[in-house]
Amino acid sequence: MGAHEERDLARRQFDVADAAPLLLDAAGVVTSWSSQAQRLLAYPAAEVVGTRLADLVAAEDAWRVPELVERWRRDGGWAGLLSVRRGDGRPVRLMVRICSAEEARGPSRWLALLSELAEATGWDMHRTVLEQMVARSPIGIAVVDTDLRYVWSNAALARFGGGPPQSRLGLRMADVQPGLDSEPVEAQMRHVLATGETVIGYEHVGHVRSAPHRETAQMLSFTRLEDERGHPMGVYYTVVDITAHHRARQRLALLDRAGEQIGRTLDIVRTAQELADVTVPGFADLVVVDLMESVLRGAEPEPEPSAGPAPVRLRRAGRQSADADVTGTVDVGEDVVYPPGSPPIRCLVTGRSWLEERLDPLAPEWGTDSPEGPVATFRERGLHSVLVVPVRARGVTLGVTTFFRRRHQEPFDADDLHLAEDLVSRAAVCVDNARRYTRERNAALALQRNLLPHRLPEQCAVDVAACYRPADELTGLGGDWYDLIPLSGARVALVVGEVPGHGIDAAAAMGRLRTAVRTLAAQDLPPEEVLGHLDDLVARSAREAGVEPDPVGADSTQAVGSGCVYVIYDPVDGQCTMASAGHPAPAVVLPDGSVTFIDLPQGAPLGAGGPPFEAVELALVEGSTLALHTDGLLAHGSQWAGDSDRERLRRALERQGGSLDQRCRTVVDTLVPEGPHDDVALLMARTRLLGADQVADWDLPGDPAVVAEARKEATRQLTEWNLQELAFTTELVVSELVTNAIRYADGPVRLRLIKERALICEVYDGGATAPHLRHPRTTDEGGRGLLLVSQVTQRWGTRFASEGKIIWAEQPLTDPSI
Repeated sequence: MGAHEERDLARRQFDVADAAPLLLDAAGVVTSWSSQAQRLLAYPAAEVVGTRLADLVAAEDAWRVPELVERWRRDGGWAGLLSVRRGDGRPVRLMVRICSAEEARGPSRWLALLSELAEATGWDMHRTVLEQMVARSPIGIAVVDTDLRYVWSNAALARFGGGPPQSRLGLRMADVQPGLDSEPVEAQMRHVLATGETVIGYEHVGHVRSAPHRETAQMLSFTRLEDERGHPMGVYYTVVDITAHHRARQRLALLDRAGEQIGRTLDIVRTAQELADVTVPGFADLVVVDLMESVLRGAEPEPEPSAGPAPVRLRRAGRQSADADVTGTVDVGEDVVYPPGSPPIRCLVTGRSWLEERLDPLAPEWGTDSPEGPVATFRERGLHSVLVVPVRARGVTLGVTTFFRRRHQEPFDADDLHLAEDLVSRAAVCVDNARRYTRERNAALALQRNLLPHRLPEQCAVDVAACYRPADELTGLGGDWYDLIPLSGARVALVVGEVPGHGIDAAAAMGRLRTAVRTLAAQDLPPEEVLGHLDDLVARSAREAGVEPDPVGADSTQAVGSGCVYVIYDPVDGQCTMASAGHPAPAVVLPDGSVTFIDLPQGAPLGAGGPPFEAVELALVEGSTLALHTDGLLAHGSQWAGDSDRERLRRALERQGGSLDQRCRTVVDTLVPEGPHDDVALLMARTRLLGADQVADWDLPGDPAVVAEARKEATRQLTEWNLQELAFTTELVVSELVTNAIRYADGPVRLRLIKERALICEVYDGGATAPHLRHPRTTDEGGRGLLLVSQVTQRWGTRFASEGKIIWAEQPLTDPSI
C-alpha cells in the first residue's frame, strides 16, 4: 500500500464522505443505489433497487432487520454492525449508520451509510459527533500551530487557567499561563513537530493561574498533526490533572525521608532537629519543636498541664525555617512560654492536633503581646496557616511540634494534618527512645565517674598522663581502664586493663577488677602474684555464676577473658618489674626519643586458665616514658599487634614536643583519628629517680647493741634533712623495727630512710615470716612494739623481697616540698 493510499485510509476512518450511501423507504426497501455502494457490495443498481434490505443481509443477521426497521423508525435513526452478502457471494461485515432523510424526494425517508469494518478502526463519525467528543471531554485538549500558538482548545482546558477557548486563540502557553514554567512544555512540542514522535505521559509540575498558591502536576501527551502531504500542521495535546497523585507521591517520599533521617542517633535534641529539617521546605516554611524540660533531661515526662490560668514553659528542642525572615524569636535550647488557652497548650492538654487553615494575622490566641511566643508577629512574617501536633509516644505527651506556612504555599488541609501527625508520631517514638537512653546514659556516666580515677594521685616516682576514649558514643563507657597506685618505699604501680564488651555491664566488671587490683596492690605483692590472685578471683566468680571459662566468647559481666598489664616502678634504683595477662606489652620511649617494645611474656587472659604468669625486670634510664595501652589503640583492635601496627605506634610515640598530656592525646588522635572501633586507654609515665640526698641506708650487724647506734644515725640524717620535729617518732620506729629484726630474724639487717612526700623508714631482714600486730593485755611485759608503730605513723606494712622481707612505716611531712 502506497503512502497516498495510507493517508486516504486514515482520512476515511474519520471522514463520513468516504462511506457508501444508499436510500431506503419506510419499509426498508432500497430506493437508490450509489456507485460507492456498488464497489463495496458488487451489486449493480438494477439488481438491488426495489429489493428489501433484509434480502441483502446475511442469514445470521437477517432475522434482526424487521426489528431494526422498527427501531430506526421509532428513534429516528440507528447505528450498528451488520453482515451483508456481497454479489460474489462473500459475506462482509459492515458498519451501518441510518439517519432520517426527510428532504429526499419520493418515498425515500432514510439514508444508510455503509463502511467496511475491515478497513476502519471504528465507526466513522460525522463532525457533530466528533465535536461532542472533544468539546465535552473531561480531559483538557488543545491544538497549536507550528508557531505553538493556540488554534483550538476545549472547555475542559479552562480548568487549568488561561480563560475560555476563544481567549486563547493566537496566544502561546506563556501568554495564557504567565506563572507557569512553560519552556519545558514547549520544548516537548517542538520535539514532536521536528521528529513526528508522539510523547505520552510527560509530567509537568508548577503553579498554574487557576491555583497560584498551590503546586499542581499535569500529565501531558503530544501528537503531531499533518496535512494530506504529510507536512506538520501543528501539535494536538491532552492534559490530565494528576496533582492528587503527585502529592501522594510527595507524602510517601517525605515519609521515606523521615524514616531515613529521623532517629539516626539517640540524642533528643538532634532527633527533634531532624524532624524540623526533614519537613522544611517541602512541607512547611517554619517548624519548631518544643519539648518538656524533664524530657530533655531524660527523666519521666511531667504530667500534662491542666487548662488552668498559668502559662506553660517548654524548651525549644528543634527549629528550621525556609527563609531568614521567618525564624522564630526563641533559639534552640532556650525556654518558650505559651499563654493559657493557646493552641500548643490545648494540644498538650487534650493530646489532639490543632489546624488553622487561615490564621488571623494578629493571632491573639498565641499571645502576641508576649515576645516569648513562638511567632510574635505573624503579620510581619507572612505566616498564614498553622498546624500544631502533640509529640506523643506510648500514651504520654512529650511536647508539641508547630508547622507554619507562608503566603506562597496553600493552607494546610486535612491531608496535611494526617501527614504531619504521621511524621510527628514517628519522631515521637525516636524522642522517647532517646529520652530513655539519655536516662541510661546519665546513669552510666555517673557509674563511670565513680569507677575511673577522678585524678591520678600525686607522687614523686613518675610524671603521668592518661587518655581514655570509649567506642560506645551513647554511654561514653566501656571496659578499658587505667590506674596509678602509690606503693610503699616511694614506688608506684601502673595498671592498664580491659574487659570484653561495652556499656554498663563491662563498666561494672571493670570496676570490680580495678577494686581487686587496688586491694592486691595494698599487699605489696609482685606483679606476677597480683595477676595470679586476680586470675583466681575472675575464675572463681565465673564458676559461681555458672559461666564456663571461654576467652573467645567472653562474658563481660564476669570479666572472663579480660586483659591486664601490671607494672611496678621503683624511683630509688630505677628498677621496673612487670607482668601481663593477655594484654599488649608496654612500649618505652627513651630520653633520646627512640622507642623500644618490651619483650614481655604474654600470659593467658584472666579467668581463662593457663600456666603461671611470668614477670620481667629491667632498669629504666631517668626520663624514660612507659606507654601502657589497650589493644583498641592498634589499627584493628587486635590483641596481637602486627609489625605494621607496632610501626604506626612507634612513629606516633616518637613525636616530640608539648607536655606529657598533649603527647598522650596526640598519640590517640594520630592512631584513631576517626574515633575508635574499640575502647582505647593510654597511660604514659615518665620516670624519675630520687636523688642521693633523698635516700640514706645502713647495714647493721645482728647485735642488739646496734639499736642505739641506729637511732643516732637516723636522728643525724633527719637533722641534715631539716626534719628535727620527726626525730622522736623516728627514733621510736627505728628502735622497734630494728629490735624485732634482730630478735626474730637471721642474717644481716639493713635500715633505709627515704625522704619523698613522706618520711619512709624501712628495715630489711632475711626472715620469711611477717610480723602481726598484737593487742597485749596490761599485764604483758612485751608485744607492744608494732602497736606503738601503728599509732605514731601514718601507715605501716610488710613486703617480701627475693631473700627476706621489708617492714616499713611512713610519717607524713608537714611540708612535702622539704
